Amino acid sequence: MQLAILLFDRFTTLDAVGPYETLSRLPGAEAVFVGERTGPHRNELGSLGLVADATLAEVTAPDILVVPGGPGQAAQMADGPLHEWIRAVDAGTTWTTSVCTGSLILGAAGLLKGRRATSHWLALDQLPALGAEPTGERVVFDGKYVTAAGVSSGIDMGLTLAGRIAGDTVAQTVQLGIEYDPQPPYDAGSPDKAPAEVTAALRERSRFLLTQQR
Repeated sequence: MQLAILLFDRFTTLDAVGPYETLSRLPGAEAVFVGERTGPHRNELGSLGLVADATLAEVTAPDILVVPGGPGQAAQMADGPLHEWIRAVDAGTTWTTSVCTGSLILGAAGLLKGRRATSHWLALDQLPALGAEPTGERVVFDGKYVTAAGVSSGIDMGLTLAGRIAGDTVAQTVQLGIEYDPQPPYDAGSPDKAPAEVTAALRERSRFLLTQQR
């Protein structure tokens, strides 16, 4: 079972690593990081790189595709070789998945039309223009398409999908193995729970970053 995790410049680290740490532990799983070019791809801060060992042309039939998000997603929205590859491998995947704004890339490639999907809460309003029906759920299954909300939800997505693939006991073993037992010091993980000033500040920061990218 091949797990292909897409890399591009300015991806968000946990978007890729969360699903990797969960799904790569399934029996028979073979994980490969893939990009338009081989070599390191730097995260959104430029401080960490993950290495793509294979090019798009070298990965043609993954069983599971994971598309992460991050600020670099904005540069991946135009139709071209990346979207062509996503559509080509999607034709044969058992599961096509995304984390955070990776769902916008799937939507731009035409894969989420008429489907329920989620994304980072700051990006949910972009899904309708891509033909998707946005939902604020943390992990959304619609057929073989699995989308996760922001960043840390990729771990939940990976564990939920692991349960679908290999059964609850295996998924629980993976969860225990990575000791995923969240006990956050703050109850501020969604805009519905975070203090209003925190939510406003993050919205403003997001607008500033989008302006800087133009």
